Amino acid sequence: MGMKYIDGEMLKKTFLAGAKGLEAKKEWINELNVFPVPDGDTGTNMTMTIMSAAREVAAIEHPDMESLAKAISSGSLRGARGNSGVILSQLFRGFTKEIRRWIRSRPQRLRIPSSGRRRRLIRPL
Repeated sequence: MGMKYIDGEMLKKTFLAGAKGLEAKKEWINELNVFPVPDGDTGTNMTMTIMSAAREVAAIEHPDMESLAKAISSGSLRGARGNSGVILSQLFRGFTKEIRRWIRSRPQRLRIPSSGRRRRLIRPL
């Protein structure tokens, strides 16, 4: 049948797994960094940024969407390092802004779109 929604606990686990994944690929990302300056720290800066948010997320014992949105947004902004870290924190800010907008009018979980709607999200018009 598949998942129909994402609740706070699922989002917490997913975010923390993503942070670990980025941390594991940090050196690989550093090697990709060639523009505008090949300084080789993009992976390091992104990892420091996401791990700052991950520490705040991990500290939440009973996660709900609102508390996770706040932790992800504020944690990544406070931990942002370098241009790539600031860009990543802004991406998370936009994501969490949409979570907050969504939960103001809906329950504390996000519905996953049906496959037809999902295809439209993947392939914009």
